[in-house]
Amino acid sequence: MEYTTIELEIPKEMQPYIGGNNAEVNLKRNAVLLYPYIVNKTISHGRAAEILGISKLDLIDLYGQMGFPYFDMTMDELDNDLMTFHEIRGRVR
Repeated sequence: MEYTTIELEIPKEMQPYIGGNNAEVNLKRNAVLLYPYIVNKTISHGRAAEILGISKLDLIDLYGQMGFPYFDMTMDELDNDLMTFHEIRGRVR
């Protein structure tokens, strides 16, 4: 994987927590940096995983461990989808 260096402007108090050579910490930091682009649908989980050099399932698991949901549906949206599924399933039989 090819890397590049960028300069970030962060609050001075964050400096001790950013950087270092810990691969796990760096992966989590980079995953967090990509997450807003997944949420706004600029990139997919699969593309983010490719960028990070891990599998999509590993990325979904990593986000889950950090408390970021894979599914962002409300209960009402889920209920509507289930109702539609049952209607279609009933027509097919």
